[in-house]
Amino acid sequence: MPFHLSHHGRGTTQSPPNRFEKHAVISDDSAWEEIRKVDPDFEPKRPRTESLEDHSQSIITSNRSPDIGFSHSLNPYRGCEHGCAYCYARPYHEYLGMNAGIDFETRIMVKSQAPRLLEESLAKLSWKPVSLACSGVTDCYQPIEKTLKITRDCLEVLADFRNPVGIITKNALVTRDIDLLSALAGYDASLVVVSITSLDTQLAGKLEPRASRPAARLDAIRQLSEAGIPAGVSLAPIIPGLNDHEIPAILQAAADHGASFASGTLLRLPYSVSDIFSSWLDEYFPERKDLVLGRIRELRGGRLNDSNFGSRMSGSGPLASQIQQMLQVSKRRFGLDSPRKSLNTDAFIRRSPGQLELF
Repeated sequence: MPFHLSHHGRGTTQSPPNRFEKHAVISDDSAWEEIRKVDPDFEPKRPRTESLEDHSQSIITSNRSPDIGFSHSLNPYRGCEHGCAYCYARPYHEYLGMNAGIDFETRIMVKSQAPRLLEESLAKLSWKPVSLACSGVTDCYQPIEKTLKITRDCLEVLADFRNPVGIITKNALVTRDIDLLSALAGYDASLVVVSITSLDTQLAGKLEPRASRPAARLDAIRQLSEAGIPAGVSLAPIIPGLNDHEIPAILQAAADHGASFASGTLLRLPYSVSDIFSSWLDEYFPERKDLVLGRIRELRGGRLNDSNFGSRMSGSGPLASQIQQMLQVSKRRFGLDSPRKSLNTDAFIRRSPGQLELF
């Protein structure tokens, strides 16, 4: 039987070539097999997570995509230890000279200056208060946040300025910051979207190895809602042939735990993510691989990815329509079809840097 480096809590062990680099290091599984013949007890060293300083001089990013429901975002981290093999953000690591595979989930770029940069941005006379999405790319509550608390520090700044923020995460760690989010909610200036892809603990553990399990995410929705913070659920990604049948059950569970709105997004597989996800299917669901990839192609005009505005999030064709109908019917059935409330910017207070007053 061929020897492969085990995932052990990782979404992938692959190091796919960076599309911007001329050279790449390719792992040779046969080399591991040769070593094992000589030393049966040999185990290759598993990659550990490391944090690398990100020296970005700005922290607020603007967005013009018509498919995304926010215009500005805040990203404390690049890369994500949650290790979701399907993550559309993986190719962003290639802009940093790394790979979209194991580098993305083990080499986390940390913006330790984010709170200061955010404070300076909000204090500028040119800043016009607008709701910030946190995060627009990788998860602002991934495991490293428990120690570094960069997201929390940014929330403290936002709370002082009363600048609205919308959080999206698949980690129950968000409940740690209920105090700050609740203070903002008092001005209609915060909401939280919790991403849930499956209620099946085993499937969730394979899909998102280092994210909170489904029960913990549902409990986070409950805690947020009880604290007066608008909380909703995002069924993302919807993977045809794998978790699309769970749409009604996930929305019902979210509603039962206090969710007030819901959304859903179909799987996206840009660039090398298609190969990473395909290999993930080989590892965990080889018997479903052809079915899943076949249905994705059905949604994407015969391809594994469609980057066109207007269809990249929702797909096209009969199957896409069926999935969207199931989503809409389930939202209505469980009272999650109300439009997401716009956050309030009227309470914004401009302060001078270094003179913040928490509450």
